[in-house]
Amino acid sequence: MADPNQVLALLDVLEKRDPQQREEQLMQRLPQLVARAQSAPGWARILRGVDAQAIRSRADLAQLPVTRKSDLKELQTRESPFGGLNTTPARQLRRLFVSPGPIFDPEGHGADWWRFASPMKALGLHGGHILQNCFAYHFTPAAFMVEGGAARLGCAVIPAGIGQTELQVNAMAALKPDAYVGTPSFLKIIIEKAREMNADISSVQRALVSAEALPPSLRAWFHEHGVPQVLQLYASADIGNIAYETMHEGAVNPGMVLDEDLILEIVRPGTGDPVAEGEVGEVVVTSFNPDYPLIRFGTGDLSAVVAGSSACGRTNTRIKGWMGRADQTTKVRGMFVHPSQVADVLRRHGDVIRARLVVSGEMANDIMTLHCEVGDPQNPGFDAAAIAASLRDVTKLRGEVLLVAPGSLPNDGKVIEDARKYE
Repeated sequence: MADPNQVLALLDVLEKRDPQQREEQLMQRLPQLVARAQSAPGWARILRGVDAQAIRSRADLAQLPVTRKSDLKELQTRESPFGGLNTTPARQLRRLFVSPGPIFDPEGHGADWWRFASPMKALGLHGGHILQNCFAYHFTPAAFMVEGGAARLGCAVIPAGIGQTELQVNAMAALKPDAYVGTPSFLKIIIEKAREMNADISSVQRALVSAEALPPSLRAWFHEHGVPQVLQLYASADIGNIAYETMHEGAVNPGMVLDEDLILEIVRPGTGDPVAEGEVGEVVVTSFNPDYPLIRFGTGDLSAVVAGSSACGRTNTRIKGWMGRADQTTKVRGMFVHPSQVADVLRRHGDVIRARLVVSGEMANDIMTLHCEVGDPQNPGFDAAAIAASLRDVTKLRGEVLLVAPGSLPNDGKVIEDARKYE
């Protein structure tokens, strides 16, 4: 096992690379990643006809199909257990997990396979620290993500899991962990139980939380109740660590820093088309995992890139964190309308900059209006009737078209907005 101090030094070097150097190194690895993925039967089907050696830039990558998390159930039904996306055979893996769905997720034998050392390091954890791991150890991978990162940094772990609040408090009071790792809601429950029991858990000065939202009010509550350092990370059972918060001079920096071993794209929901920096869209990740490579994997989550670098000195891309779900499929007059269909309409009308389909009205009286940003809404050259005809052709539903000025639509990643009243 690597020396934890050497691990910290290596992470420092990686996290503070010149952004151009990082980009060049990631792009240089792309052909090998695609070639390795194509050795797996699932990826061989998805990437059929792709010349791996020709995938050397973000523009090249953007030509490949997006495989979404929502596709995994069908892929895994077709080819058990991992949809043919794993390059290491299932019987040679370390663990096989069952996440809700059920969706099956693999874990290989590599050290810190889920890349959790970086967010732990951002919290100030290192060898000699003890952490109480309150993620579930039953079927799902979250607790083992923490175990891998802790082992790489040389931290001791109390494998507490979830539930049994009184036992959690007693363990904290007796074993004096320096940090809690788990959901924010469970940490709040533990602190409230400790107060009720008059137990001293003041050793817990740090918390790394995930799997739920951390609103500013709850972070402030933790500070008021004796946990001054609380950071959140964004992870998934398919990818592991995606991005994480950092601190500088005692304050939490805006946004979340992207993991060093990923390529991030933000795409328009329902498409594989990258959006402009700062625009909200679906998080699409390419992961260089040697056992389970993921190429243009659509998480189904919405986020946006934060401009500039973090004050903490890390130079990688930052995102705003979780901003909602990208799958906005909506039923209108008994028929499903998908974000990809809105994208199909836009492809037929190149003068439309952005569009948002608003479904309004009341139950059983749906009104569908496509709001289209165009250069000059008063220009008679823009044919709203032609766009409406395309909308009907694609969705098989009648809808109105409203031309609006550039920048009029909210930057929230929504392609379909359900504004109906159900009262």
